[in-house]
Amino acid sequence: MIRISALDYLVCTRETTIREALSRINNDRSHVFQIVIDADRRVIGTVTDGDVRRAMLREIALEDSVEKCMNAAPIVGRTGDTAANRDRLSGAEFLPIVDAEGRIQEVLIQARAPLASRALVMAGGFGKRLGAQTRHVPKPLLPVGEQPILGRLLGQLEDGGVEAITIAVHYRAEQVEAFVAARGNRAEISFIREPQPLGTVGALTLMPGGVDETTIVVNGDVVSQVDFAHLRKFHAEHNHDGTVAVSRYNVNIPFGVLRLGEDGLFSGIEEKPTNSYFVAAGIYMLSPEFVALTPRGRSVDMPELLEAGRAEGLRVGIFPLHEYWRDVGQPDDLAQANAENGA
Repeated sequence: MIRISALDYLVCTRETTIREALSRINNDRSHVFQIVIDADRRVIGTVTDGDVRRAMLREIALEDSVEKCMNAAPIVGRTGDTAANRDRLSGAEFLPIVDAEGRIQEVLIQARAPLASRALVMAGGFGKRLGAQTRHVPKPLLPVGEQPILGRLLGQLEDGGVEAITIAVHYRAEQVEAFVAARGNRAEISFIREPQPLGTVGALTLMPGGVDETTIVVNGDVVSQVDFAHLRKFHAEHNHDGTVAVSRYNVNIPFGVLRLGEDGLFSGIEEKPTNSYFVAAGIYMLSPEFVALTPRGRSVDMPELLEAGRAEGLRVGIFPLHEYWRDVGQPDDLAQANAENGA
């Protein structure tokens, strides 16, 4: 148990925007929450990264105030009530301690057991849509900013506490292996050489030693700033069998869209609307039960496996990204990613 009495960086007001609260949360990985207080420093709520992502699923914007996503009935402890505070903290990650008037005095933080720390990176694709750029270099080794896509991704996994990473390779496999061998790896990294392309998830059946723990599966060409520690925590907290990371994608329709009544007659027109959708971001967490459903000996893509799990009654949750994310499947997308990342 950790006791913190220097609280300025852990508290915010109800008027604080969700985006600002997220910035404060992400700037201190050891204390990933904010405690919401009123003008008299009374505790009126708490906000975690998970609260924000659940709010995003309800279409709440990051520019809204934290009041729209905070837990407005947080569990709090009382000064001097040591035994009861210890009991309350046993079922929580943190516990605000307040005085008799509800004013915050300190925060207790509970050390947690480590979460699943294994990942499979799918890096065997041909990257044909990028044309000449992948003729001699595999797509995961194309540079974005100051380093290859795969280097960025491996660093993010390591930063997120992932200790064992398997990389599935096929096209230009020796280049990927040489890149990793020359890299200063913090995680234990191994390889699967696919005998033939196995799709976006088929390599799960070739994992060394099998899969007996929840595993992150991520496309080797993902360009993002996702925090894998938050993904692991979100998955565990919601007791999901599978979790799909999604990003918001807007489709702008450059025409007036007509609305029709039940009688087929004109009932209105919406000029140049924007439709918004959640799209798969190429990042997943899968339980051993999900992995066991993966067909062997053939190419398998993630949608097929997710549908198989759903048919078996497995719980599949959604993890909305508020972090930067970009698909780089087309030359223009790759150029844009480089422009956005300082190249």
